[in-house]
Amino acid sequence: SIKGDRMNVSLKADVGTLQDVVLIGYGAVKKQDVTGAISTISTKDFQKGTITSFDQMIAGKAPGIAITSNGGHPGSGSTIRIRGMASLNGSNDPLIVVDGAPFGGYVNPNDIESVTILKDAASTAIYGSRASSGVILITTKKGKKGETKMNFNTQFSVGKISKYVDVLSADEFRNYINNNFDSTINKQLGNGKTDWQKEIYQTAITTNNNLSISGATGNLPYRLSVGYLNQDGILRTDNMQRTTGSLSLTPSFLNNKLKVELNLNGSLTKNRNANQGAIGSAVAFDPTQTVKGGSPTFGNYFQWLRADGTPNPLAGNNPVATLEQKHDIGHFNRAFGNIKLDYEIPSIPGLHVIANLGADYGSSFGTTKIDSTGRENYSITSDSTIYKGLDNKYDSKFENYFAEYTINYTRNFESIKSNINAMATYGYYDDKSTKNNYASFDYKGDTLPNSVPKFANGLEQNTLISYIGRLIYTYDNKYTITGNLRYDGSSRLAPATRWQLFPGIALGWNLKNEGFVASSNAISSLKFRVSYGETGNQGGISNYGYIPSYYLSDNVSEYQFGNKFYSMYTPNAYDASLKWERTGSTNIGLDFGFLKNRITGSIDLYNKYTSNLLAKVNLPVGTNFTNQITTNVGNFESKGVELNLGFVPVRNENAEWSFNFNASYNDILIKKLTQFSDSSFKGMTTGGISGVTGQDIQINNVGHEPNAFLVYKQVYDAKGKPIEGAYVDLNGDGIINPFDDQYYYKSPFAKWILGFSTSYSYKKWTASTVLRSNIGNYIYNNVDSKGSAITNMAINQYLSNSVVDIKNANFKNLQLQSDYYVQNASFLKMDNIGIAYNVGKVFNSGKTNLNIQVNVQNVFTVTKYKGLDPEVYSGIDNNIYPNPRVYTLGLNLNF
Repeated sequence: SIKGDRMNVSLKADVGTLQDVVLIGYGAVKKQDVTGAISTISTKDFQKGTITSFDQMIAGKAPGIAITSNGGHPGSGSTIRIRGMASLNGSNDPLIVVDGAPFGGYVNPNDIESVTILKDAASTAIYGSRASSGVILITTKKGKKGETKMNFNTQFSVGKISKYVDVLSADEFRNYINNNFDSTINKQLGNGKTDWQKEIYQTAITTNNNLSISGATGNLPYRLSVGYLNQDGILRTDNMQRTTGSLSLTPSFLNNKLKVELNLNGSLTKNRNANQGAIGSAVAFDPTQTVKGGSPTFGNYFQWLRADGTPNPLAGNNPVATLEQKHDIGHFNRAFGNIKLDYEIPSIPGLHVIANLGADYGSSFGTTKIDSTGRENYSITSDSTIYKGLDNKYDSKFENYFAEYTINYTRNFESIKSNINAMATYGYYDDKSTKNNYASFDYKGDTLPNSVPKFANGLEQNTLISYIGRLIYTYDNKYTITGNLRYDGSSRLAPATRWQLFPGIALGWNLKNEGFVASSNAISSLKFRVSYGETGNQGGISNYGYIPSYYLSDNVSEYQFGNKFYSMYTPNAYDASLKWERTGSTNIGLDFGFLKNRITGSIDLYNKYTSNLLAKVNLPVGTNFTNQITTNVGNFESKGVELNLGFVPVRNENAEWSFNFNASYNDILIKKLTQFSDSSFKGMTTGGISGVTGQDIQINNVGHEPNAFLVYKQVYDAKGKPIEGAYVDLNGDGIINPFDDQYYYKSPFAKWILGFSTSYSYKKWTASTVLRSNIGNYIYNNVDSKGSAITNMAINQYLSNSVVDIKNANFKNLQLQSDYYVQNASFLKMDNIGIAYNVGKVFNSGKTNLNIQVNVQNVFTVTKYKGLDPEVYSGIDNNIYPNPRVYTLGLNLNF
């Protein structure tokens, strides 16, 4: 508008233009030229609240990626799976690349601009042997030319436990003991009423402060940031303090022909690690005993002692003493980064010579101490020497390097309506780690028996060399073909098998630019994609697994000659023919947008087939130096479909309302698991459980999902209660036998993974929420199975509490293999709900903008599962560290 001699101009961001470039491996392309299955999540889409790692930011935000928390311990991270599993014994973790550096180091979430997920093999094949489980590309924020900008973000949060394991109260426990045991047992009951779980958990306070400054000095764009996080765990004595820093420089020289990108990231982390053994102890410890009132020898904490005043080694430790008497202080420091030099040859426009060099250093060190009054680590040797307490130190470090040299040629040939993007790369990657080994001492400094290490340190190193090529050809902005090859060689494999070729090819058809679609006003975008690619896996192979080697026996396996004891060397098992595990993947996809992209989405169908499967198999006696070995033995297949939908029903000057829904279905099946057909092969058990020594609850076998539960079929009475020891005789021989009468029942992996998020903004207010759901996952409730037997409540001269399920099961003895404990763990979770208010300009300067946010994380869970949390990646719930409910107040200031 024009008023007098003044013109008012309103500028509006062109969202389509801003999103026109998509990151792919070793570069970026126009969105219309993308041919693979790729999801990108940017700053505005990230989850909010107390976010301490990038995985928390993207949970529930994209189809095909499952993020499962490893527990509520500060810094514990998550298990990330892209399109399910790709291996049984190899690595299933995706490759994480930060600003082109394939290190996957910790990055402060406040420094992250976007996260791109490469899912299909045509997209990931460019990363070859490291990409069978997908690739995650993290891009950090960069400085820009213009006015210097500062940002200060501060958060204060309170975390509380949201649910306790349901155990018998003190009165219920007394009744059970009185009704089921005689007076010799009853007299062991105490006079207290202690809720041990409430004794070990606390209200966790977290403060998170971040400061960044960005801009440009002359021709030098920069961004510098520092952050400090102080996070308590909800388990008493648990705390993490992390200081982070990052620096980004992106200058250009020689008339913009030479572009330089320098990225540096560092973190200093200090942990007071709580003894997580207290979690299980709190569930099982006698609730009639008090926290204190015991022997001064053990710090006045109540402990189960024998008649001679020494600890009963079979009884659990006092949960509070477990926490208070152990001091595990650990430090982890890490610095990584890279420098990228991109020079365009002046005489050949579009031809770039690129060098990308990086390094990654990390060190871990600390001490573990147990007080002299601690029951833990109390021991008496055969010569009656008493050892109490512990003083142990540990340290290790790693150093990783990489160098990539690339020639890239990009040119648009308008006369023939063609665009070519070709590249060739040589990559060198070297990883090395060392660990120092120390003896352990008691609190007086005396060396603990059998603790002196055989070697002062250990060293592991492996090298990967790669040759990479890719060609992207686009014709008439309609048809795109992408082909890439990667040739990898790994030092983990023998010379005869260490080199492998990984190809990928993809086709894209941009239908929106076809005449029969271009004229449609309703259709904003429409593209068809199809791809095939192969990737590899060496993650399950030890560094020297193909070389004959020996190990030195430990201190309790020495031979005596005269008055001296000598360690003996024993051969390690090895497989000289180990080779790459290979995964081939086919993907068919459709991207669409309607009504000026107010409705957008994609649908993908995929099939992954893994051959030369790395699996642990049994060996005939005398054929090697062990009874099991990891070798290439089988095949593995997964199929799935992914759907992503976005909808913006409201968008005007004052308000915007957006929805996102994503869903993925994945079905996994083991196709082969033996070298030769063997009808007698019953599978390989896995998934160890507590309650008895050396017992598994899961199995891998042909025709079944990985890690399926192997259990007996429980028989129930007329009232629906399980009958102790009564199982269905599946083979009808009148005898209940392992394997013969056990069956494959369910899987820990969800068939369906759903995500839903919505955000509504009105003027200065914004409200948002994120929900996630898993459907079809099952969990073996090991907390209940090991804690619901009457005889186990009073055994070996001590008392132990039980879970309330004992009222229903009423088992006298443990029934660990019953399918009664395999429970439906499908769930609906509200991960996050929050509201933000943009205060606007504050202070007199008028240059400072304030935004206030309030968030709640882990809001509620709807599930039939009887345990604490239905989200356990392994499928075995055995006293996991609970995830807290977190309330956060955040202030964001832009200067």
